[in-house]
Amino acid sequence: MSFCTPRYLVPFHPKRAPHFFADVLIIGSGLAGLRAALAVDPGLSTLVITKDNLIESNSTYAQGGIAGVLSPEDSFDSHVRDTLTAGGSLCHRDVVEMVVREAPIRIEELIAWGTRFDRAGDAIALGREGGHEYGRIAHALGDATGKEVMRAIAAAVEARPNISVWDRTFTIDLLTHEDACRGALVWNPQHGRTFVWAKQTVLCSGGAGQLYRETTNPAVATGDGIALAYRAGAEVRDLEFMQFHPTVLYIAGGSRSLISEATRGEGARLVDRRGHRFMFDYDPRGELAPRDVVSLAIVSQMEKTKHPNVYLDMTHLDPQLVLQRFPGIAAVCREFNIDITQERIPVRPGAHYMMGGVTVDREGRTSVPGLWAAGETASTGLHGANRLASNSLLEALVFGAHAGEGASREASRMSDQYAAVPIEYTPPPSPTEPLNLADIRNSLQSLLWRSVGVLRNADGLTEALDNIQHWCRYVLQRQFKDPSGWELQNMLCVARLMIKGALAREESRGSHCRTDFPNTDDERWNRHTVFRREDECREARGGRPAA
Repeated sequence: MSFCTPRYLVPFHPKRAPHFFADVLIIGSGLAGLRAALAVDPGLSTLVITKDNLIESNSTYAQGGIAGVLSPEDSFDSHVRDTLTAGGSLCHRDVVEMVVREAPIRIEELIAWGTRFDRAGDAIALGREGGHEYGRIAHALGDATGKEVMRAIAAAVEARPNISVWDRTFTIDLLTHEDACRGALVWNPQHGRTFVWAKQTVLCSGGAGQLYRETTNPAVATGDGIALAYRAGAEVRDLEFMQFHPTVLYIAGGSRSLISEATRGEGARLVDRRGHRFMFDYDPRGELAPRDVVSLAIVSQMEKTKHPNVYLDMTHLDPQLVLQRFPGIAAVCREFNIDITQERIPVRPGAHYMMGGVTVDREGRTSVPGLWAAGETASTGLHGANRLASNSLLEALVFGAHAGEGASREASRMSDQYAAVPIEYTPPPSPTEPLNLADIRNSLQSLLWRSVGVLRNADGLTEALDNIQHWCRYVLQRQFKDPSGWELQNMLCVARLMIKGALAREESRGSHCRTDFPNTDDERWNRHTVFRREDECREARGGRPAA
């Protein structure tokens, strides 16, 4: 049955809430959002809104580092080639070239803002990860690059007098008028619902890993930005391409902590329950194959051995090197009485990174005037069907800078006489029967892990879509009063589109692996899957969806 996603999640009226005005509104405070804020002209008022604290994002938890050509033996051509090999023909080569060539500049900016990368003598120490021809990964604090980068860039943001930050503030919806974005409706416990009117809005609210039971993502990664943009009319694409990180700590009752790909770059081996080093059975690159290859190999080996995980083995490496290079991983494993210099680490894949998202051009423009996007929320054309390791922080820097500069430029051209516009929303009456939101959320996460995980097929995807469309019909029609309900609505919106994309793409490509269509079909599917709310609603009214 066809379904039309409601335009707004809550009723609102401009006479019943406070108003705030900014030249540029930035939603999200990960690396992309903070880099965008620093790109705005200091003469423009900039507001950064984040639903947790300033540095709580996927960026902070990034372990491996930032990829960039920083050594004489490396080359831009090699980095471009590695990115295209990992992501395939869905990568946009012009975007890949642009991002790769900007990498050294963006890394130097971080250093100027105070980021302390690990050093090897006078030079930045460079690690190697799966899919990279050379060592080109700039890292910090051993395996806590994101933490150090976010520390430095947050300090730079806080030093700018034109930038204000509202933390613990949830963005309910983007406000649109005459088909353009005019700001957002937000909520926090102190002030309730507030209209934030902005000349330009930049969406940098991160990924959607919390759709899955097994994920490396923090609790804030619920796909809010993709859902916000979709409801506002923006085009979203390629949501079926969720990357599963191959090595996530798997211990009953423990958090699903990321075990960095850099461990394999330093020589760690993957073995099964019998101690067999299996990766070369699947790919000649062994442990240094791209993530989609390694994840699929691990799942296949788990099935062969009838075991819930495989093991990452660093016991053959120099213990001092291991502890110096991976202090964070060592500390997490120590909590579970695992000495990584002496014992193997139990690992399995987990949802890690959304390659798809809100469609943007090279400057970060979305299909909605006045709305820009960057970081994991955006689909830029860099990653294609499978992201190359350590290209994500790089993308956040490059597109954060571009989107911030573009929004700043457009805001500077607009009159200061912008103001609130007379829009209001009165939804149909909401059902009053209470819902157990935690139960629905847990069911959603289990369903996606089971049916839309590393391996997929038509039967599982169809069953998942039927279930989620049923939940959508009674959950999306309700008006909730706090973020627990709005997050669930966003998760259902994104999950539904993700499954529709996965069901439509009858092939295997990158991180999307269909057991019933195991081959890549370039003739039919060497293209993006695209979704727009207007098409969905037209179909629900009985019209034909746009091609």
